[in-house]
Amino acid sequence: MTVDEQLDILQSGTADIVPLADLKTKLQRGVPLRVKLGVDPTAPDLHLGHAVPLRKLRQFQDCGHTVTLIIGDFTALIGDPSGRNTTRPPLTPQQVNDNAQTYVTQAFRILDPDRTQLRRNSEWLGSLDFRQVLQLTAQFTVARILERDDFQQRYRDQKPISLHEFLYPVAQAYDSVAIQADVELGGTDQLFNLLAGRELMEKSGLEPQVCLTLPLLEGIDGVRKMSKSYGNYVGLTDEAADMFGKVMSIPDTLMPAWFTLASGLPLPDIRTIRAGLTDGTADPNATKRRLARAIVALYHGEAAALEAEAAFDRVFKRHEVPDDIPSFQLSEVSTPNPEGLVYVPAVMVAVGLSASAGEARRLIDGGGVKVDGSALPAKTYQLETSLVENSVIQVGKRKFARLVA
Repeated sequence: MTVDEQLDILQSGTADIVPLADLKTKLQRGVPLRVKLGVDPTAPDLHLGHAVPLRKLRQFQDCGHTVTLIIGDFTALIGDPSGRNTTRPPLTPQQVNDNAQTYVTQAFRILDPDRTQLRRNSEWLGSLDFRQVLQLTAQFTVARILERDDFQQRYRDQKPISLHEFLYPVAQAYDSVAIQADVELGGTDQLFNLLAGRELMEKSGLEPQVCLTLPLLEGIDGVRKMSKSYGNYVGLTDEAADMFGKVMSIPDTLMPAWFTLASGLPLPDIRTIRAGLTDGTADPNATKRRLARAIVALYHGEAAALEAEAAFDRVFKRHEVPDDIPSFQLSEVSTPNPEGLVYVPAVMVAVGLSASAGEARRLIDGGGVKVDGSALPAKTYQLETSLVENSVIQVGKRKFARLVA
């Protein structure tokens, strides 16, 4: 693969490459690059937003380069302040280890294990003595660290900044020195940390790394970045049918970015699809189906993607009940009152269709609950037992439960 061909692939979907000329120079040498991604295992489960830099790493691997995936077991004990308006609570070593194992298992659904080096930054950060820490921090000024947008904002708002948070970009920068990275990847919120690594490498007499940032993937609501805390995510471990349905629910405006950042399709195909979406020649529904199939196929295989699409059609096009919905004995999830009436919100909580009775009532009042295909009228919280026995309760478009006598 030529340098220009590699650059075409590696530049696709990026926000910044600093500096691009250095990346081209490194590629022209014809020697496999060491491409770094540092991840703090702060959560055990990954979603499509986490997968964006992993997919870019896979592109580097497919171009013949080597990935170094650094598990930030030491920096996770500090807590990454990036994008935060409060101090991030540090994790315990046990939490870090448990999350790291889950992260690596999911990451290898995308990365080629044969071209991936796994490292933990406790290997070098944990052995630094206090003198070495002082020498390291002497390479940065307080003014330089305060250039970070999040630190600036918190300082202006008179919100606390703990001293140990200043050490986070320093520690991440030292990771790059320790492995002598050629390229480091991160989200756009990580650019300061990546540039700190470039600066420290130069001061350490090493060839500085290239900093490559990627956009933060917007969640299925089309409003905020994908996050489990916002509930707008598609998890890498989601069931195929659920994953397909979530992708089909995104606003059409997200499709170009999702094809580029999350689909895994060849670059020429993505460009053709994006052009069709731009000029209006592409059918939005058919295009979104292709996106959903592509994403499901990445994590579950082609056969599962086709079955997920068929299941989607059974529910949403022909309004059929899925075959694999969970069944519950009515007598085990509800006790009728003396009048023989079943309290539906309690049933919904017991079968996992709602988190609380209050939420269940709100869903009913909003017309979002059906019993055997008929929406319950607002304030209809109790039904005769005969109407609930051997029925299917549906919440929204994708949640079902069967109640048997």
